Amino acid sequence: MMRKYLFNAGVLSSVASGMAVVKATRQGKKDWRLALLWVSWGIGVALAMGAVKQREDAIRQEELERELEKVAKKRK
Repeated sequence: MMRKYLFNAGVLSSVASGMAVVKATRQGKKDWRLALLWVSWGIGVALAMGAVKQREDAIRQEELERELEKVAKKRK
């Protein structure tokens, strides 16, 4: 179940960009821009995970619609 998140390119790239955020945290100045960087990184990860969830929901919906069409054809 978690595999769909772990191997998604969008999630992988957003998590990998976290390494740059960590590096900036260690080396840079601690000011409001750093906090904004962390917030934007978190939003990026959330959007990537939301896209995976939305795609999975769409696939399930298509499968349900196909099953309903099969049942409707059998009843005719």
